[in-house]
Amino acid sequence: MGIVDTMMVGPLGPAAIGAAGLGSGVFTAIAIFGMGLMLGLDAYVAQSYGANDEAECRRWLHSGVWLAAVVGPPILALTWLLYASLEAWGLHPEILVLVGPYLKAVSWSVLPLMFYATFRRYLQGMHLVRPVMLALVSANLVNAVGNWILIYGRLGAPALGVEGSAWATTLSRAYMAGFLLTAISIEHRRRLNRQPHVPWSFDMARVKRLLTLGFPAASQVTLEVGVFAAATALAGKLDPVSSGSHQIALNIAALAFMVPLGLASAGAVRVGHAVGARDPRRAVLAGWTAIAAGGAIMAIFAAVLFLWPTVLISAFTTDPRVLDIGARLLAIAAGFQLFDGTQAVVTGVLRGIGDTRRPMLINIVGHWVLGLPVGYVLCFGLAWGVLGLWVGLSIGLIFTAVVLTIVWWKRTRQYA
Repeated sequence: MGIVDTMMVGPLGPAAIGAAGLGSGVFTAIAIFGMGLMLGLDAYVAQSYGANDEAECRRWLHSGVWLAAVVGPPILALTWLLYASLEAWGLHPEILVLVGPYLKAVSWSVLPLMFYATFRRYLQGMHLVRPVMLALVSANLVNAVGNWILIYGRLGAPALGVEGSAWATTLSRAYMAGFLLTAISIEHRRRLNRQPHVPWSFDMARVKRLLTLGFPAASQVTLEVGVFAAATALAGKLDPVSSGSHQIALNIAALAFMVPLGLASAGAVRVGHAVGARDPRRAVLAGWTAIAAGGAIMAIFAAVLFLWPTVLISAFTTDPRVLDIGARLLAIAAGFQLFDGTQAVVTGVLRGIGDTRRPMLINIVGHWVLGLPVGYVLCFGLAWGVLGLWVGLSIGLIFTAVVLTIVWWKRTRQYA
């Protein structure tokens, strides 16, 4: 969806690209924490399903829905506080005037995102991933049509520009949540003859267990997404061309990242199933298979980013200044693809065995102690500009990937 949004606001100029990217990045950095709290469902639902206890899977779904309803309003309030503080961020004036309306509009997608995250974790924990794929593919179409109508004022609608993109995104997220809720209802009716009715009730003990596992996972993913949001905010202090180039390159790199992110979820579920079935050797094999697959695919993506950067960036803009800076950023992105994919997949397989605390701590050191400070010094201290930010982020990703892989190896070598 970020790719679609960036492409469709592209004709409005570099400032519009930078504003949409910054608004989306800031919102995601906040909302991802609430969504991350549901990551505990990966382990609990998968382990329950591996033990052939579908009623227990349903109980975890109910706890996830309760948790989503509770955390949604505070996240919305925090988004509005950040919206109110934008004037103090030191953003470029051309970006500041556009990012506020975007952030305010997209904030209304908080609750749909929380419920979507819960429904998605439940479905994939039970090996039902096709509805998730269909929801996302069709939601991208909803988002694209909404952008076409609301950005440029088609079919009698007002031309809202960058703000219109945010409303289209909000609409598509509500659609995703509704789609998955419908899919779950259909699946429950289909399984009714072999799954007992599980009443809705608020189980505080179960919610606490979900938080115990989900909080470190949510913190880890928030730290990772947050460092890129912080980098985007820092890029917003630069000129609109640098900020727009950063956002386009970041969207392309993020698109490649979706593959290891999917493998991380698959690895978490497969490892969780094996743990639930009390088969540790199968858990280890599933984890290493996911890691190897992620590494091979990201090596291919690295070659594509390095060899054809201008072709990729041209899909967003023809501005020669953006093309020049963006091509150099994608060369840096090519260098960290293998590490970015590896750290994502290893985090997933560790989540499958219930280890979410160590990935959180390693991310703090890699991204916030090493990556972002180095990037800041290179960008502003040594005047490398946005390229310096990306070099710093690369250092953080390399450190995180190496240390996480060592942790996984040490946790699993006893079963090899």
